[in-house]
Amino acid sequence: MPENISDLATLMRQIELENEAAQRGLLGLASGTARHDFITARDHRIHVMHQKLIELVGPDQAIKMVAETLWSAADREVS
Repeated sequence: MPENISDLATLMRQIELENEAAQRGLLGLASGTARHDFITARDHRIHVMHQKLIELVGPDQAIKMVAETLWSAADREVS
């Protein structure tokens, strides 16, 4: 179980960082296709990590965890 907790914490932190990078790419100075590719790559990585979370905690809990992570990041940006 402790290994799973560590895996969960690592995945959640990675999701948070990928989302932050995507947001910076969206708001950054880059433009056009490169910007779109950058954000798409971050979204894909979040998807891959979501799949790993499903293996650890099941689909319902995994999507809840990802959503809460993304929503809390959005809330921090608004504040």
